[in-house]
Amino acid sequence: MPSSAVRSPRLLDRVAAGQPGARDELDRSLRAANASIPPKHFYDPLGSALFTAICELPEYYPTRTEASIFESRRAEIAEAVGGGPTLIDLGAGDCAKAARLFDSLSPTQYVAVDISTDFVAQSLTHLQRVHPTLDMIGLGVDFTRELWMPEAVRSDRRVFFYPGSSIGNFTPPEATAFLARIRSETDARGSLLIGVDLAKSASIVEPAYDDALGVTAAFNLNVLNHVNRQLGSDFSVADWRHVAFLNEADSRIEMHLEARRTVSVRWPGSQRRFEAGERIHTEHSHKYGLSLFESLLVEAGFSPASIWTDPKGWYALIHALPA
Repeated sequence: MPSSAVRSPRLLDRVAAGQPGARDELDRSLRAANASIPPKHFYDPLGSALFTAICELPEYYPTRTEASIFESRRAEIAEAVGGGPTLIDLGAGDCAKAARLFDSLSPTQYVAVDISTDFVAQSLTHLQRVHPTLDMIGLGVDFTRELWMPEAVRSDRRVFFYPGSSIGNFTPPEATAFLARIRSETDARGSLLIGVDLAKSASIVEPAYDDALGVTAAFNLNVLNHVNRQLGSDFSVADWRHVAFLNEADSRIEMHLEARRTVSVRWPGSQRRFEAGERIHTEHSHKYGLSLFESLLVEAGFSPASIWTDPKGWYALIHALPA
């Protein structure tokens, strides 16, 4: 196909086919002594839209802080990463962050990876109209379980883009393992461009996860609706409240759903009684010191090449090369 031809985005969906063990994983996490719901279950179409709204809130500093780094260091980032890559956007969502790099990086292929297949398909359809000749692929996949890179994804000069603070959703050992999987899919001329939220006080972090409008609360509670559809459970959103706090010992923000009253929840093959005040852990987001995160990159097989931070030292954007 000539480079000037108008394209249509391709969508390769592994989520609809059902990834092995996904339902069992959710069942086990809800039946565990300390119940939890993995944060990837936030991202049904409504959850994805709510997260987009969260990123616009005045309390949610990561988005605007990261955007300021991209704006002020645009030329340096473009020089470090280089032009013409296969740009692989992990947790692409509305694809807006990656799209801002298109002019400076001139990717030869854009790959949007997200567990919310319908949402990323809609985003790509819109984005393709703006960039009609760029080869675009949407991958519907739970990349926390497997980093699926089908043959349609070019293997040369892969630049993995993982912005925001999503790497914080992994524990440090999990983050190292995930980064190592990215490294295994990165050729010698490829690289990683990743955003990292840095450690700071509770007075800054907690409002970002418990905003005055209650958008984050709605985002957290909506996970129960998604779980009901996936598991066949009968959670009632009205029985639960949103809780968020900074766990300073582990340097991470935590989000939970707390039972307002004693409730029993059923799903095929199982059930559980939750006492009033009992919590379901839905998310944690680690806030790193730079030296610690650099050590994780090195352990995973990367060499941090460039680091850009905002003037307040709240956030870092790191470009890492294969070691």
